[in-house]
Amino acid sequence: MSDRPNRSSHPNNAPGVPMIFPPWFERLQIKYINPLLRPLSKRMPGLGVIKHRGRTSGKDYETIVTPYRKGSVLAIGLAHGKTNWVKNVLAAGEADIRIGAKELHLVRPRVLPAGTTDPSLPRMAQMVAKRSGVFVADIA
Repeated sequence: MSDRPNRSSHPNNAPGVPMIFPPWFERLQIKYINPLLRPLSKRMPGLGVIKHRGRTSGKDYETIVTPYRKGSVLAIGLAHGKTNWVKNVLAAGEADIRIGAKELHLVRPRVLPAGTTDPSLPRMAQMVAKRSGVFVADIA
């Protein structure tokens, strides 16, 4: 039996924010996929890089995400559950995100639980919200 957490016991699997992807896929993405995508993320449509600071370490991090924008609202599906970048941004109350050549400042971060119906969200985020939690912030 493995000592690795399964999906239901994983720390990212928070109430209202279920992990859609299994933990092994998250590890694969962090170790191999994200390093390959990072150099392309500035030019690859549909990707963004959210900049945040560790809650306890104070270290600066950059995480590749798939943001959806509608007016002054930015939403990101949380298929990996409530990950560290989400916890860091919620604790800080703000973050910066780079989408293409644009740098945006995010304020009032919050997490909407799976099953949320909110017409103010971008259409893709509304679809994601049916099964997954959604990170939402206002663009300052």
